[in-house]
Amino acid sequence: MSNKRIWSYGGILLSILIQSACTVPHLVTKTENKAVPASYNGSQDSTNTGKKPWKEYFSDPYLTALIDSALYNNQELNITLQEIQIANNEVLARAGAYRPFVSLGGGAGADKVSRYTSQGAADEVSEIKPGVPTPAVLPNFYFGATASWEIDIWHKLRNAKKAAVSNYLASIEGKNFQVTNLVSEIANSYYELLALDNQLDIIQRNIVILNNALGITKQEKEAAKVTELAVRRFEAEVAKTVSLQYEIQQRIVETENRINFLVGRFPQHVQRDPQTFVNLTPSIVQAGLPSQLLANRPDIKQAEWNLEANKLSVAVAKANFYPSLTLRGFLGIMAYNPLYLVYTPEALVASLVGDMVGPIVNKNEITATYRSANAKQIQSVYNYEKTVLNAYIEVVNQLSNIDNLQKKYDSKNNQVQALTQSTNISLKLFTSARADYMEVLLTQRDVLEARMELIETRKQQMNAQINAYRALGGGWR
Repeated sequence: MSNKRIWSYGGILLSILIQSACTVPHLVTKTENKAVPASYNGSQDSTNTGKKPWKEYFSDPYLTALIDSALYNNQELNITLQEIQIANNEVLARAGAYRPFVSLGGGAGADKVSRYTSQGAADEVSEIKPGVPTPAVLPNFYFGATASWEIDIWHKLRNAKKAAVSNYLASIEGKNFQVTNLVSEIANSYYELLALDNQLDIIQRNIVILNNALGITKQEKEAAKVTELAVRRFEAEVAKTVSLQYEIQQRIVETENRINFLVGRFPQHVQRDPQTFVNLTPSIVQAGLPSQLLANRPDIKQAEWNLEANKLSVAVAKANFYPSLTLRGFLGIMAYNPLYLVYTPEALVASLVGDMVGPIVNKNEITATYRSANAKQIQSVYNYEKTVLNAYIEVVNQLSNIDNLQKKYDSKNNQVQALTQSTNISLKLFTSARADYMEVLLTQRDVLEARMELIETRKQQMNAQINAYRALGGGWR
């Protein structure tokens, strides 16, 4: 066949492949919406508490020590770090896919060709060298380098590598978001522990007060000023308060162990100073601008990198419709006798082949892959928009929560002060027989509940402050 005819057939084949590749299905795409409101409450102040490193945001030395230990020992976080390494290895693998593959090797074998074939008939009358006929079983020994290289015409391999890089960066942001949640969870549990310590102290002091009142009631009964009913009611109130003490003690154990689990250690006492809780004052949280969430929140950046990876995956899937060009070559030595392998150039062998392959019929698999990649890309758009919306709503909720909890605390504090005064008054009136024992019991019960609720409100304030810091994207730096 002449060279001109070969080139003609090659051109026809290439034309068929390209025309077939042009039949790529048209799919509906979607672009993400990155618009956010201009502000949270009309303020254009860009000062953002979320940019503070956690070591500057939290001042309690016991709390910072717990967080620091958790960032090294938390098992879930260390699992995520290995996932980042896996993603990094995928980048390395994808980077090597569009470079030539070269392998070095050799082998040996033997062929027995039928004498009734063209090659067998030719071997029967041929001679390896004068006077030595070609044997029926011909050994073969070779050694050399084999190379293959897919020419990345449509940037399929490069886009696959870029997608792997985007997934790697998304995994890093996922780790940062996990750090943010870990820091906030430890801080919330720590302040809950301090609150429980103070509630336990209030209960124990209230038990002392009730026992003193019980003693007075017994004396009043002996003096026939009250009945046995009053004594029994005080005893019941003491028992109820003691049972509440055990409930709080159990919650302390569970909260301590929740912290121990997050820190990655077996149950032990959590170092803390409960007295600091009384003087805690929630710091002012500056929200900055909503647009800063796009840069501060790791979960938003993770969703953005996942979106970029899925966009590239669509391009990779689309490139499967186009023909691929692969070059293959071999350079080495080959001989029927291993002693002849050292003789060159007689034993030298070389080959170079170019393959162009493309789909023509039955493209169901690559069409399905392309459509699935496009669907995942649309999913990632919705996921990105959902993540941004959720972040904005979290910030708004926590800012409102901080404001309302401050008002609640002020009101509850006034209630506690009024009830404390009424408790002292009721005891004096009771000892002078000017008040009924039920007034003392109800007043004491009310002041206990109010003090417990006051501490609970302060804990909620600290939690709201921490959750606002997390919602603004703080804690991972």
